[in-house]
Amino acid sequence: MQINKSAVLGAILVTLNTSANALEKPQTMDDMWKIIQAQQKQIDEMKAERVTVATAAPASKPPVEDVKKLERKTDVLTQEVEKLRTNLAIPEEKALKSAYGLGPAASKVYQVGKGLSIGGYGEGHYQAEVGNKGDSKDSADMERLVLYTGYKFTDNILFNSELEFEHATTGEGSESKGEVSVEFASLDFFINPLVNARAGLLLMPMGFINRIHEPVFYFGNHRPETERWIIPSTWREMGVGLFGSITPELSYTTYIVNGLDATGFSSDGIREGRGGGSNAKAENFGYVAQMDYTPKALSGVTAGGSAYAGNAGQNQVYDGFKADILTQLYEGHIQWKYRGLEFRSLGAWGHINDASLLSAAKGETIGSSNYGWYTEVGYDVLPLLFKNTSQYLAPFVRYEHLDTIAKAPNGFEDNKNKDRQIYQIGLQYKPIPNVVIKADYRNITAKQGTAPDDFNLGFGFIF
Repeated sequence: MQINKSAVLGAILVTLNTSANALEKPQTMDDMWKIIQAQQKQIDEMKAERVTVATAAPASKPPVEDVKKLERKTDVLTQEVEKLRTNLAIPEEKALKSAYGLGPAASKVYQVGKGLSIGGYGEGHYQAEVGNKGDSKDSADMERLVLYTGYKFTDNILFNSELEFEHATTGEGSESKGEVSVEFASLDFFINPLVNARAGLLLMPMGFINRIHEPVFYFGNHRPETERWIIPSTWREMGVGLFGSITPELSYTTYIVNGLDATGFSSDGIREGRGGGSNAKAENFGYVAQMDYTPKALSGVTAGGSAYAGNAGQNQVYDGFKADILTQLYEGHIQWKYRGLEFRSLGAWGHINDASLLSAAKGETIGSSNYGWYTEVGYDVLPLLFKNTSQYLAPFVRYEHLDTIAKAPNGFEDNKNKDRQIYQIGLQYKPIPNVVIKADYRNITAKQGTAPDDFNLGFGFIF
């Protein structure tokens, strides 16, 4: 069906000249069609009036004021159509809000009516090692720059993704020099609030940081070590699963994904066993589920937990034998945000079967058990000093304890340097909600051997 251009223009004109309490300007073609159908009669009358003005005898012509008024409306219409065309191509900025367990900037696609959404974040810092005499490793790093792109095909189907540039370059194929990675890329299929489907390269729904890792939403220049080494953030795998809300207060996410690859396990834990969607081995599969409870009776409180289980052997030979290498990981977390107060606590525990076989094959002790936990608290003090301020200044403290070899397999020696405690203090300043300046100091102690302290100064932003 052909759309009559003057009909479309007339329909929008009628909309633009209604009172402030009338319908909003159309944001999609569906909205435009509704206006066209509703105002067709008025459009015909406007067109007839223009013909009358051109052909009627002088005595029967409408007043000159009416003609000029109609011409002014046409001029306004021309300008507004150009604005509308731009807004449909580049959606107007909306307040950033978290959705479906993702960070606010990563959730922008869920807010658009249809079409493209673009967001992102970045962070950089300076780190000075303290007490590491003769082997200083001070550094300045643009740690990551991220671009979120999404596309809403219909109200029920959308695509969302994260493309990350690390350390400012791709540097000669070395991960430490920098790399470009797809952090996640998934299709969402919305069915009803209880059950929705997701497929692609998925962020594992474990802990706080793995899915919401935008720098303005966590304390310190570095992510908590427990959520780097015990929960190997950022952890993503190829898979498919379901998500939704059982009640308005209780949400869940569950996926089937490709399994971990045990050849990457080490004394530092399971981190290098992640597939990351890069030709990941899929002889074995993993299963993960998370539930979060946000009670209305306790404002600002979120409590939840998650579990992962899957074989990591991937049909490979370890020290002359094939093994399933069942890998398990469990975590629980609680968060409370009340006025200026922000509190978080998280604990995680993992277990690796056949750790002795792996240790023999790798030539290093790989823990059959590992654990980590942390608790932190910060408080925004600016409202105490300046009423109605939109800025944010929060001192914070964090205590953390982790051990990637909590239990060594029989016949292998424990590396007690992996048993660490971290005391951290710092300051977060946000001149606006989307930008943060950070400073922190970490005192790191190992049960055996040394671990240098560090001072960090950095920045972060989202858009």
